[in-house]
Amino acid sequence: MKTKYIFLAISTIVILLSTSSCTNLVDDSYGSVISENYTPSTETDISALVNAAYIPWRKTMLLWNGVVRAQELPADQDVLPARTGIGWVDGYVYKRMHEHTWTSSDDGVLQPWSRTFEGVNTCNRIIYQIETGKIAVDDERKTGLLAELKVLRASYYYILVDLYGNVPIVTDFSDTSLPKQATRAEVFDFIVKEIKDNIGVLSETPRGLYYGRINKWVANTILAKMYLNAEVWRGQTMWAECITACDNVINSGHYSLEANQKNVFITENENSNEIIFALPFDEKYVKDWNAFDFHMYTLASENQKTYQFTNSPWGGVCATPQFINSYNPNDIRLKENFIAGQQYAITGEPLSINYTNAVPSIDESDKDDGLRWGKFEYAIGATNRLSNDWPMFRYADILLMKAEALLRAGQPGAGTLVTEVRERAFKNNPALAIVTDAQLMLGSNYDYGRRDKNSQTFEGGADIVMGRFLDELGWEFTQEGRRRQDLIRFGVFSTKSWFSHNATKNNNFNLFPIPNDALLTNSNLDQNPGYIK
Repeated sequence: MKTKYIFLAISTIVILLSTSSCTNLVDDSYGSVISENYTPSTETDISALVNAAYIPWRKTMLLWNGVVRAQELPADQDVLPARTGIGWVDGYVYKRMHEHTWTSSDDGVLQPWSRTFEGVNTCNRIIYQIETGKIAVDDERKTGLLAELKVLRASYYYILVDLYGNVPIVTDFSDTSLPKQATRAEVFDFIVKEIKDNIGVLSETPRGLYYGRINKWVANTILAKMYLNAEVWRGQTMWAECITACDNVINSGHYSLEANQKNVFITENENSNEIIFALPFDEKYVKDWNAFDFHMYTLASENQKTYQFTNSPWGGVCATPQFINSYNPNDIRLKENFIAGQQYAITGEPLSINYTNAVPSIDESDKDDGLRWGKFEYAIGATNRLSNDWPMFRYADILLMKAEALLRAGQPGAGTLVTEVRERAFKNNPALAIVTDAQLMLGSNYDYGRRDKNSQTFEGGADIVMGRFLDELGWEFTQEGRRRQDLIRFGVFSTKSWFSHNATKNNNFNLFPIPNDALLTNSNLDQNPGYIK
């Protein structure tokens, strides 16, 4: 039986009771715990208290139109085309993502904003309740708990500074005034300061009650992410700082690469030594309909017979053929991360599905067109939700962040780190795993250009500085909700065309617009440059 620390909706533990009456009431509440009566006294109690602040991470990443979709659909690896007889037109929201013509009213722009700020507000609420004594925590645990919550809050701002840039910095739960907007640089500085001010008292425990929670190594990983993207987000390079943060995780000795990449993504993946920060999932306890539905999102309906799913899949997202063609055919990840070819029922009976690496256009496709997402294990008998934990940060990322920083700083060693990650992908051809620093500086293998039935252009990737390194990131981290961020850092997001997407040549679209709903409720917000308020 699978046992894990699930982030259940336990926010009732921290509800503030603010009613008054001339009648003496007896508290006989059996469905919730009033905050004034709650005194966490053990590490298990603390874990239960803090878990409510982690729930929005799951929601913002993986619920419908969440961060994963915001990072993947505008990028060059995946496409969600209209499917004949199935649908997926949906008011052209996915087409606008692909073409970079989204608007401030699109749901895919709104949901990452609102759900991520839900995380910020939940952290602020619990911090307020602890600091005001409404939840009594002994001094020994209080310092560490507040540090964890502040770094957790900073982790939500890591999402916001990436997607929106110029957002309000909200830290006071008791302040009811409309928050003022901060610049992207100010948000960057806030995140880094919050982490550095609190990292010293964070737990060094990697698992147990700290599985899926902020500890010192998660904090260092977020710092490394900040420093790696500092040139884009802050306007200055911070390669040395990125290397130091990565080394802190490496030297901890708590994490290592799995011998097989697939082990990171199996259903029972909670014991993986590669996972640094996970979002725990279990289909029995996480009840949101679209909580983690990759199998429903990508597979054709007939694949229900392949896995004996309780629900019929919807046949949507697939890989762009150009991205698939960028792989070395001997790369194990090509076979293990994508579902291709003739499909069969669990009984061995052939199905009327044969996935091919071809898609006509964003406006037209059949149920067989395009290779499907297969990186995460799809358990036999799964419901519309998976039980795999989501590996938000993993050790392979630490090694490749350090490698990229070394390469950009002109220091040696990147090739060795990348080779270490590649070795498990070329077990049968170990010589192919080896890559040098010089090779990583070369252009990309991705054959960029418009490439659908309506338009054929050829831009190639030879002109992309460190394009080969960008390829490595794509091959290793496909389907993990990060590609947009990488393309922006390498200067590709607005300069290259792919599939049905024309290059915009407009860096303003490197940020999403401030959602219209947010603008309507806060007069202190200005729209991001390049968008209509």
